[in-house]
Amino acid sequence: MSDPRHPQVLNSSGESLDFRYHPGDREDFLVILGHGVTGNMDRPLIVHLANQLSTNGWPSLRFSFAGNGNSEGEFSDSTITKEVDDLRCLIESHGKGRRLIYIGHSMGGAVGVIAASKKDTFDGLVSLAGMVDTTKFCETEFGEVTPDEGFMWDDEECPLSQAYVDDLHAIGDTIASARKVRNPWLLLHGSEDDVVPLQDSQTAYGVSEADAELVVIDGADHVFTDHLEPMSDEVLRWLQDHFG
Repeated sequence: MSDPRHPQVLNSSGESLDFRYHPGDREDFLVILGHGVTGNMDRPLIVHLANQLSTNGWPSLRFSFAGNGNSEGEFSDSTITKEVDDLRCLIESHGKGRRLIYIGHSMGGAVGVIAASKKDTFDGLVSLAGMVDTTKFCETEFGEVTPDEGFMWDDEECPLSQAYVDDLHAIGDTIASARKVRNPWLLLHGSEDDVVPLQDSQTAYGVSEADAELVVIDGADHVFTDHLEPMSDEVLRWLQDHFG
């Protein structure tokens, strides 16, 4: 469901992207929220953050990449490269004339870093447990799964496609992109993340030449299950520090 002021978004393949707009007083800004692999815009951490942003005056737009949630497209076609283009199409539809902040979780974090590296896309970037070493992630999580036959984490709704595997290996890692990020950048990671290791955020922070900040939330897992409040508090604090 979309706000009447925010028309349908189609990606380059003509697939409609599902999204939800959360209003806020700071109408000169728009915070875009992107999810991770096997997720969608209704992931609890995304919904929680969108609500907190809106309550504190920051308009936000959460959306599902093509092939995920209620967006059109096939999940098996979902790759980081395609999702970078999804994000570009969303920005072209709804980001004009507003200062843009992108918040990406996990694989959505990798999407944000690559998008931010291409040009001056965002005024600010937030990576929540952002994936950096894409090859290692693929080998660690899916190394024993046969592409186009098996599934991600044994979930039959999430087939592991050869296209996805090839894209992760082609990217290799997002380190070169991280070096090109120039706008303020918050990297937020849980100390107990067993999906994307904390080392990924530490690596990106270590090579960054931006005004970057790394915050580790003690005890938090990959989706900040019992740490949604400290996660959103850090994001709101960072937004106020840089754009308040």
